[in-house]
Amino acid sequence: MTTTHISNITVTTQANVYFDGKCISHGITYLDGTKKSVGVILPSTLTFNTGVAEIMECVAGSCEYKLAGSDAWVKSNAGEKFSVPDNSKFDIKVTEPYHYICHFE
Repeated sequence: MTTTHISNITVTTQANVYFDGKCISHGITYLDGTKKSVGVILPSTLTFNTGVAEIMECVAGSCEYKLAGSDAWVKSNAGEKFSVPDNSKFDIKVTEPYHYICHFE
């Protein structure tokens, strides 16, 4: 099920802008202190590094991703998620705006 609304959060109003504006996100914090980010990636192919494990939830659009150590590109559509290990990286290929929630583990 795709997340369509998030209640009881604080939003960081200044955006995080990465890759010359190809990825823009806002940090959110739940009342219990859990942190996530909500954003959009514009058409591009990018490489992200992770410090902690992440789950990428596709809210709208689609992407293809490739985890570190793999040669396979995997498609992720709206309503789907993929996991990235901590201290790793992943490549993401986007041909239409990819709206996501990044769940930090």
